[in-house]
Amino acid sequence: MNFLKTFFASVLGSLTAFGLFLASVLIMVSGFASLVNTSTAIKTISPNSILELDMRIPIVERAPRNNPIQNVLGLSEKVIGLHDIISAIKIAGNDSKIKGISLRSDYTTTGWSQTNSIRKSLKAFKEKGKFIYAYGDFFTQKGYFLSSIADSTFINPVGSLELKGLASEVLYFKDFQDKYGFKMEVVRHGKYKSAVEPFIQNEMSSENEYQITTLLNDIWSILSEDISLSRNLSEDELDKLIETDKISMPEQALKSKLVDDVIYEDVFKQKIKVRLGLEEKEDINKLKINEVNSSKSNYNYDVKDRIAVVFAKGPILYGQGTESIIAQEVFVETLEELAQDDWIKAVVIRIDSPGGSALVSELIWRSTVKLKEQKPVIVSIGDTAASGGYYIATAADHIFVDPMSVTGSIGVFATLPNAKGLLDKVGISAQSVQTHSNALGYSTYQPITKAFKKQLKNGIEKTYNIFKERVINGRSLDPNIVEELAQGKVWSGKRALDLGLVDEIGDLENAINFAAKTVDLKKFNVIEYPKFEESLENMLLGLSIKNDNNDFLENVSIKQLLLNLRKLETKIDPQYIQTLLPFEIIIH
Repeated sequence: MNFLKTFFASVLGSLTAFGLFLASVLIMVSGFASLVNTSTAIKTISPNSILELDMRIPIVERAPRNNPIQNVLGLSEKVIGLHDIISAIKIAGNDSKIKGISLRSDYTTTGWSQTNSIRKSLKAFKEKGKFIYAYGDFFTQKGYFLSSIADSTFINPVGSLELKGLASEVLYFKDFQDKYGFKMEVVRHGKYKSAVEPFIQNEMSSENEYQITTLLNDIWSILSEDISLSRNLSEDELDKLIETDKISMPEQALKSKLVDDVIYEDVFKQKIKVRLGLEEKEDINKLKINEVNSSKSNYNYDVKDRIAVVFAKGPILYGQGTESIIAQEVFVETLEELAQDDWIKAVVIRIDSPGGSALVSELIWRSTVKLKEQKPVIVSIGDTAASGGYYIATAADHIFVDPMSVTGSIGVFATLPNAKGLLDKVGISAQSVQTHSNALGYSTYQPITKAFKKQLKNGIEKTYNIFKERVINGRSLDPNIVEELAQGKVWSGKRALDLGLVDEIGDLENAINFAAKTVDLKKFNVIEYPKFEESLENMLLGLSIKNDNNDFLENVSIKQLLLNLRKLETKIDPQYIQTLLPFEIIIH
């Protein structure tokens, strides 16, 4: 027994010592890396270079923080920020030593509005007289939309091209619920608030079909126009090509004028060399996105005036908040600090959210209104600012939107899981004892009571009226018009502009420039918020070992483990009432 005690004590002591040693090493590495980072010189660009854009890696709204441990230990962040991509394209366009762009967009993880922002930047680059060559082993529809802006688009001889129009699919669960006895109790306001529709009927309502059709047609009209212009086709010709379903094979795509040649990648590289005037044995001087961005200082220490960009990404939940969850603690605190910061002259809130908690949406809205009393607040809508996301946006002085963004969804609902039918089938019965008639409130194991349902409905009606009031006052719209636009209806950014729900078509850069113009700033620095606390967990989050092979370490990454832990730690919103996007919009 004493041996076992001594053994386990020794093991525990060794593990503790190793943990402390590892933590100390990481802290020292971090400190050393910080010194290395501060002394890093601005990169010099060589003449006759090209920017190499690979859109196949994960792209997020906000770039991960520069991690010192990553730099020293040879760890790599496998994602890149949208703003970094656009910044690199802009810098490359203004640098005479960078002659063109080599683009790989076989597929891309971006949403439609993000893809559109990148494409607009590429178009501006090309308009400066520089070339863009695009290559793909295959092209998804979104990847092809991006590559179609290139001077020349090439495809692998054994590849494929997807261009088929847009579709969205919704699953319905009513029969499943009836069969198995597990259902969602639903209370909603607005006939278009179709997030709950799959739980209460077996097929799509005419209202939901109408709004999805309108949304898809709006987005497709932009895609069709841009692709047709770039490929020198009429929109009718493009539609006919798609309907024939004879453009997916490389030879068919070439014959249809959707690509310029069918070649292997080594031949593609040779074409770039020819365009640059290089000899066959000369190497192409290729620059990565971070190399181009590091050629220009991103902070001017001679300028103290700042524009703050607050990234609000993800569902709206009650709790602390993270890079991918909007919650009141971090975001309210951030907005309050910005209101008191004299160096911050204006604030841009970049929203990419389907909504969520009505309570949290109201808390952040209130903080935004108070911030607006101190300085201008501009909103830039990313892929989505619907329901709670749009709720927050209504507090802004000015709203920018991409024509492909999804917004609106002014409506409220509540869904509560109920297992009463399932329990009856398997012979389980729930019994309760109460001091008052409504003491139990809602139970997952018993039928929803009339009193509770009435209370919930009253809350939904109140929230819906407050939501409409925010829109009426924030957008200076007639109450009757807002009621027509509300009821949970979803709009494209293009249509939202026509309806007065937003002010202007534009991306994040347009919003930042507008904010600077509003406060008459010619020179300024852009600072990103929220600032999240540094910890050992955060320093490890998002890192994976550099490895060219797809091995076990690649799949079991530190990032995924920590993300799972973070989800467990997130506080769940105790409120039932939701201002959430009416359905998960996946546009294929």
